[in-house]
Amino acid sequence: MSQEGIRALGLMSGGLDSTLAAHLMQLQGVEVLGLHFSTGFCVADRHRLIGNSNNKDKPYRNDALHAGAQLQVPVEIIDIKEDYLPEVVLNPKHGYGSGMNPCIDCRIFMLRRAKQIMLERGYHFVFTGEVLGQRPMSQRRPPMQAIELEAGLQGLLLRPLSAKVLPPTLPEQRGWVDRSQLYDIVGRSRQVQMRLADEFGLVDYPQPAGGCCFLPDKNFARKLRDLLVHRGNSVDPDDMMLLKVGRHFRLGDEVKIIVGRHQSENDFLERFRHGRGSVWVEKFSSPLTLTSLSPLKVNLSPTNLAVGNSAAAKKSLLFRWPSNGPMPVEMEFMSSVTSTLPVLAALS
Repeated sequence: MSQEGIRALGLMSGGLDSTLAAHLMQLQGVEVLGLHFSTGFCVADRHRLIGNSNNKDKPYRNDALHAGAQLQVPVEIIDIKEDYLPEVVLNPKHGYGSGMNPCIDCRIFMLRRAKQIMLERGYHFVFTGEVLGQRPMSQRRPPMQAIELEAGLQGLLLRPLSAKVLPPTLPEQRGWVDRSQLYDIVGRSRQVQMRLADEFGLVDYPQPAGGCCFLPDKNFARKLRDLLVHRGNSVDPDDMMLLKVGRHFRLGDEVKIIVGRHQSENDFLERFRHGRGSVWVEKFSSPLTLTSLSPLKVNLSPTNLAVGNSAAAKKSLLFRWPSNGPMPVEMEFMSSVTSTLPVLAALS
């Protein structure tokens, strides 16, 4: 079937499902524009920012742009971080999943943005790579129906991979797409999708079911909950960015530290030193550590911290603060970690 003049917007994560959905629309002659919404919580975004520590000459790619290039489909990246954090992550109407993932609110938010673009630019409908039964929170029948309704896309939201087990949409009823050429995939297995990828010649796609968002991750969710307990909703995208790197330790109600785990993370943390305390060992190879508050609000004595090293030696540890310059503290490095200002929680 060729549908000259029919235009559709597709939500493109760059994963296999959304890539297949876009290709199915192409096969029916539909003009496709991919939309990739940048939330600030994408795992791949973190990899690109930190860099490839195993091969610095091979940077991480944007999977949505890569998928678009494979299909020869234009993809627009839309930054929604500023609104996404307060409206979706911090105040989800439909609650969280297993971590801090507001999956239903997330889909509604993105689809509302897609609907706005659809109306402004004269597109006919919106499609996604969603599969019935694949995700426990947002891809069951009741939430899928609620998402369509609350996004204001009644009848105009097509899910090509599961279309045959869902009610017909307006694009199908009006003949814009041929329902018989769509699929009836249900469940978490990606075997059918991988077979279709082989048939269509789609290669080099991300690992199916690999997960592309930090919010369901239990370690990330633990750090985010801790931040919200101690800061309330007075957080910003920079705070979210810092949750993705280093090891996090809660030293008290008002103090948390973030320790870089390798040089790439140290380099990344350097960007966030302005306005924060930073800790390192002077003239000695050490990780960069950021802390959230001025020492004026917490007692930091030489016995307040524990540091481990293979050889016993005294080094000068510098606490540098935004307001009052360096403050030297003598630290003794022991072959085993000693106790100090109690670590109330090792968050990662």
